[in-house]
Amino acid sequence: MTDTPTPPTGPLVTGSEIARLAGVTRAAVSNWRRRYDDFPAPAAGGVNSPLFDLTEVQVWLDRQRKGQDVSVDVQLWQALRGAYGDDMVGGLADVARLLAEGETPAGLPSDVVGLAREFTGSSGAAEVVSALAERFTDSVRRAGSDQVTSPRIVRAVRHFAGEVASGATLFDPACGIGTLLLAVGPEQGLVRRGQELDARSARFAQLRADLSGRTGVVVATGDSLRDDRWAELGADLVVCDPPVSEPDWGRENLLLDSRWEFGIPSRAESELAWLQHAYAHTAPGGRVVVVMPASVAYRKAGRRIRAELVRRGILTQVTALPPGTAASHALPVHLWHLRRPRALGDAVTVVRMVDLTAGDPDGSLEPGPGQLAEVPLIDLLDDAVDLTPGRHVEESHRDYAVAYQSLQRELTEQVRMLAELLPALAAGGGPSSLDGPTVSVADLARAGLVEYGDPEPVSVSDQLNTDYLQGFLRSVTNTRRSTSTSGTFRFDGKGARIPQMDIAGQRRYGAAFRALQEFEERTRRVAELSRDVASLARDGLANGALEPES
Repeated sequence: MTDTPTPPTGPLVTGSEIARLAGVTRAAVSNWRRRYDDFPAPAAGGVNSPLFDLTEVQVWLDRQRKGQDVSVDVQLWQALRGAYGDDMVGGLADVARLLAEGETPAGLPSDVVGLAREFTGSSGAAEVVSALAERFTDSVRRAGSDQVTSPRIVRAVRHFAGEVASGATLFDPACGIGTLLLAVGPEQGLVRRGQELDARSARFAQLRADLSGRTGVVVATGDSLRDDRWAELGADLVVCDPPVSEPDWGRENLLLDSRWEFGIPSRAESELAWLQHAYAHTAPGGRVVVVMPASVAYRKAGRRIRAELVRRGILTQVTALPPGTAASHALPVHLWHLRRPRALGDAVTVVRMVDLTAGDPDGSLEPGPGQLAEVPLIDLLDDAVDLTPGRHVEESHRDYAVAYQSLQRELTEQVRMLAELLPALAAGGGPSSLDGPTVSVADLARAGLVEYGDPEPVSVSDQLNTDYLQGFLRSVTNTRRSTSTSGTFRFDGKGARIPQMDIAGQRRYGAAFRALQEFEERTRRVAELSRDVASLARDGLANGALEPES
């Protein structure tokens, strides 16, 4: 009978946290694990994300003289991890409640209480809560989750939201732990309202605001789409980083809701439900800055709503942020900017498209001359209503005259070469080549003359010409053998046959087959060029970039 290891009772740490404790890189910690047999074994976690007992790690670091004094904030974080595990938001909320109210919440361990009070004595309650929120954000980011808004998203929203006037009302309907709600605008002088589905996150966001001395902050708990706690609110600025791809956002129960001013979102378009919810809470002249997945700009399901936003002059800007801006993936995300007109005639007539996807996620957010375009509304209202900034920025900076001349020259050259590729063929004097002596490709393969390549067999012998082989494989007779009853082409190595012919004859036929193959490929290129040059010319004539020669 084997002994069962005793479950760890103390705080657990990751490899990254050990690296921070020791003042080294994570690679150094990995090297220690391989090099030293006495390095503490993982106490929990998986193969790719092991967790280690903090006490054992500290003893080992001290023994190896690799450790440093562990700061009280690190000790507090590790104690919270050991006590709350995956429910770190609950732990943060309990610590914030302890510091704000002075009473110990039920279930908060005594070591956490002592460390929190020790940390507060040296830094202050606001600093303790801020440090814990920062560590939580960093840990979630490293875990590849979108549970909180990433610092890069916060920076981008603050930048593009711009100045917020004193006395204005700011609203975040999916505020989480309060990251965006508290980061945008001046610290004091605003009315801030938030709502969050998760009660622990909402409680922490409220206590975080209270402990930082911010006044005028109220965070409600509840599902914003199903149970809007701020139904009468009209804000000057709404910011939001909503949950994405929520199939069950309440559509069936909200079909007649007045918030769907631009159309009822489909089940797959929860992001457009959040967008309209945010807009419904703007006062006249009020603005919206919402984080959106890039796919919302072009998905077919949202075309009607996008068209209405454009047609009514509500959408003012779409900003494509650099890849890596979001926490859990490298895909680009967009910021959609809306504005509620103050009166008739106050709507915008162009949408500003900003494409920063070629930039550094930590670099400047100011677009250069080649990264933005002012697109008239009519140019966006085509069949797709594609609001992807890159597409419109590229088109706006295109030199139509140069592009048209280049395509015209290439098309002319391709057409000239096309006629020259057709082989000279004479009338045949006998029966079909496949009616005479033939050999199967399967026999050729067994004899070692052919290998099955991708997608077609190729010759591996100087007795057989590959162009000859593949030319006859594409003949009508062999194509029929290789076509399934459903009409799909599937090469049948057993059934396909080619004529028996000496190598000189094979090369003669092979040259003709190769010329026909090149002819077909060039024909497809001519067709592509024809479509491109016609589309470019039509667009250029319509937008004034081109005109007929006199």
